[in-house]
Amino acid sequence: MSEYPGAAPEGNTSGLSIGKVAEATGLSVHALRFFEREGLFLREIPRTGGGRRSYEQADVDWLLLCGRLRVSGMPIATIKKFAALVRSGPGNERDRLALLQEHERDVRAKIDDLNACLEVVHGKVVTYEQHLRDGTAAGLWSPGTLTSPRRDSSVQ
Repeated sequence: MSEYPGAAPEGNTSGLSIGKVAEATGLSVHALRFFEREGLFLREIPRTGGGRRSYEQADVDWLLLCGRLRVSGMPIATIKKFAALVRSGPGNERDRLALLQEHERDVRAKIDDLNACLEVVHGKVVTYEQHLRDGTAAGLWSPGTLTSPRRDSSVQ
């Protein structure tokens, strides 16, 4: 009998080890343990009779989603709230949708900001390419160029 409540039988090999999950998700073992401690999984991760965590593919899929949410800027606290809503089962789909819609708005705003930055950077690339083609690149960003007129009136 295992010392871990709900542990899978010792010979159970159907689950994925923490190392395999780390490899599949790109998360460190430390990060996976953090996710578990913080209640970010959709279920309690069972343990084998020997105390090793035993993950399923659904856990990996959830972690990949959480990774995308995190990379897109969703705070851990919001991911935790989303996980709690999902864990609690049917009946709160509107709350889940509202949370995801808010995050979608945030991501779209970041994309808009990045696109504005990209336009500025692209403008500078075009300017530098033109100056290099024309042989007029000497002095770009050198002292005095901010006050002397150039063919491109924007800051070089």
